[in-house]
Amino acid sequence: MGDQTTAKFSSLAAIIQEFNVDGQNIVQGFTKREYYEKYNGPWFGATIGRVANRIKGGVINSLNGREVKLETNNGPNALHGGSRGFGRLQFEGPTLLKRDGKDALLYTYFSPDGDQGYPGAVELRVYYVVSEAVEEGVTRSVLSIEYEAELVGGDVEETVVNITNHSYFNLSGSKTASAAEGITAKLSTRDYLPLETGIPLGHITPHSVDTTQPFEFGPSSNAFDDCFVVDKDLSSVTIDTRNRPLKQLAEVRHSGTLMNLQVHSTDPAFQFYTGAFIDVQEADGENPARGPWAGFCIEPSRYVNAVNEPEWRHTVVLKKGEKYGSRIVYKAWRG
Repeated sequence: MGDQTTAKFSSLAAIIQEFNVDGQNIVQGFTKREYYEKYNGPWFGATIGRVANRIKGGVINSLNGREVKLETNNGPNALHGGSRGFGRLQFEGPTLLKRDGKDALLYTYFSPDGDQGYPGAVELRVYYVVSEAVEEGVTRSVLSIEYEAELVGGDVEETVVNITNHSYFNLSGSKTASAAEGITAKLSTRDYLPLETGIPLGHITPHSVDTTQPFEFGPSSNAFDDCFVVDKDLSSVTIDTRNRPLKQLAEVRHSGTLMNLQVHSTDPAFQFYTGAFIDVQEADGENPARGPWAGFCIEPSRYVNAVNEPEWRHTVVLKKGEKYGSRIVYKAWRG
């Protein structure tokens, strides 16, 4: 690996603290663990689970033949696995190993039966690989994530899992600058799930903004906090998506720093959030306050509230003997 690509991680929530590309850190974070514990309301860089995004009313209609009630920590809904979901917890690791012939870091978490109300004990493994690749004659910094989870023990026959990473990207070169200024974005799809109180209405429709063409976002243009759909047909999407081809979800470019970012994944959807509600207090000189628009998120995942929709739930219901899996790849370069 060359000198231009480095990354830093924390065993707290297997957080991505830094992703350095050509000397520039392009993710929001903190320098100290205690600051994550005190100030990380936005979930900067965290591994999110057991279930990323929202579950309607904090209720799973049926798992193991019964209704499951969860904490409602986002208005009327359950969000990101609860207030003590994976994004707030201590993982084991890192363990250095080889993954597909490359050096990898492994973080693991054991979630017991009943953790935040979720049934069944789950073992989660998070693999990070930092590398470089030459594509179209340009050296690109690559950060790859692989998630793997299993239902263990004899407590239940099934549970629900939907894992993602909650990194906030800022390509400006400044932690405090608006991540929207100077940005042009382009998504792979215009299809999204219209929401009511954060929950899909059940149908897929084109977004009012043609996101397949270059567009801008920010306080004077467009704000997004939407679940975009990559795969409208879920019949071939299983609980483990790792054998599916990586698809490019988004490409973003900053006109000032000339920093480019691509996000790829094997998952059928992603949340695109442009950070309008970021509110982080100053911790010290190296960890300044961060406000609205200081970062944007592209969070690959399954559909929102999939566990409660009959045609979607097979993508998030993990049964005994199966493995949940997914992959995310960030590619970034200057030029």
